Amino acid sequence: MPKIDLLQTALKSLQPKHLEVMDESHMHSRGLETHYKAVIVSEQFTGLNAVKRHQKVYASLGELMGQVHALALHTYTPDEWSQQGVAPASPACKGGH
Repeated sequence: MPKIDLLQTALKSLQPKHLEVMDESHMHSRGLETHYKAVIVSEQFTGLNAVKRHQKVYASLGELMGQVHALALHTYTPDEWSQQGVAPASPACKGGH
């Protein structure tokens, strides 16, 4: 099963109202299935700061985190998402090995 599918399945434990997982590996020099971006909208983020939200995501991914080189997280409550409606674009890769 592709890693992106595993990530999406694991993140469903957060009961997202909106979930997007994108494989951005093509933008980097580390190979396939290495760089991901996740946009997650969940009631479970209500009242949590960014660090606590990210910890919640990491906990839901468990051992999968060890299989990913980079994961850009954009976490929102439903109210925040209704105001913003879009996650920021990912920056261009600076290269590196």
